[in-house]
Amino acid sequence: MNRRVELTDASWRKSTYSNGQGGCVEVADGYPDVTPVRDSKDPLGPALFFPAEVWQAFVTATATGEFSAA
Repeated sequence: MNRRVELTDASWRKSTYSNGQGGCVEVADGYPDVTPVRDSKDPLGPALFFPAEVWQAFVTATATGEFSAA
């Protein structure tokens, strides 16, 4: 992806698994082609951009237990 995504007015939400300890990610909704993801401890820092279908596959895999706990 080589296009610029403007995040100035993005509405960020934390993971529902956030425990208040600062080890969380936030995602921004409202971008049909990509899912911006950032570190909740660094809201002015960079965001990673995942193609929407890739992010959905990750969320589904996480919800169905495809990743083992470390």
